[in-house]
Amino acid sequence: MLRGVIFDVDGTLVASNDAHARSWVEVLSEAGYEVPLDVIWPMIGMGGDKLMPAAAGIESDSPEGKNLAKRRWEIFERRYLPRLEPTPGARALVKRLVDDGLRVVVASSANGNELGALLEAAGVADLVDMVTSSSDAEDSKPDPDIVLAAVRKSGLEPDELIMVGDTPYDIQAATGAGVPLVAVLTGGWRIEELPGAVAIYDDPAEMLEWFQASMWGE
Repeated sequence: MLRGVIFDVDGTLVASNDAHARSWVEVLSEAGYEVPLDVIWPMIGMGGDKLMPAAAGIESDSPEGKNLAKRRWEIFERRYLPRLEPTPGARALVKRLVDDGLRVVVASSANGNELGALLEAAGVADLVDMVTSSSDAEDSKPDPDIVLAAVRKSGLEPDELIMVGDTPYDIQAATGAGVPLVAVLTGGWRIEELPGAVAIYDDPAEMLEWFQASMWGE
C-alpha cells in the first residue's frame, strides 16, 4: 500500500535543469575551463561533487572545487533563480498527496539553503516539512544515499513509497534504495533515456490525473 512519496526537486518540481547547466558552463568558463553546454547537460541530476570531476577533472573537495561550487550557486541565484517556474501541476500534485495523508519527503543533492530557495521557486515550500539535502548523505546521486535518508525520514518501508524524479540518476538512486521510481519528462530527458522507471508521465499534472483516477476513483 502506498503511504508516502519522495520527490526530487530540480527538473521534477521546478524547471531548473537548463539553468543549472548554463550556470555550470559559465562558472567553468570563468575558471578557464571551456566545457560545452551539450557536455554539461547530460550530467545535470548527478551531484555537483560528481559533475566537476566528470566535466573538468576538478575534485570537488579541493580548494578550487569548493570555490567553484560557491561561485556557481552565486551565478545561479542571481541570474537564473528569479526566473524559474514550477513544472506544470507541481503544487497541485504535492498538495493533493499531503491533503490525502501521504507522507511527502524531498530528496535533493542541494545543500539546505539552496534547497529552500528551490522549493520556494517550485511553489511547494509551505507544503513540505520533511526534506533531505546534501548534509544527510555521504554520496550524492546517482548513489542511493540521499534516497535512503529520505526513506528513514519518512518512517516508512521502501515498498510503501514511490519516488518521483526526472533523470536516469534519480532512477539509479531510487533503485539502489529499493524504491520504485515514477519519472516525469519535465527535466528534458526522453522516454527511451529513462529505463527502469515504473511509469513515465509528461509532467506532475498528468501524474496527478492518473492518481486521481486510479487511487481515488475520480
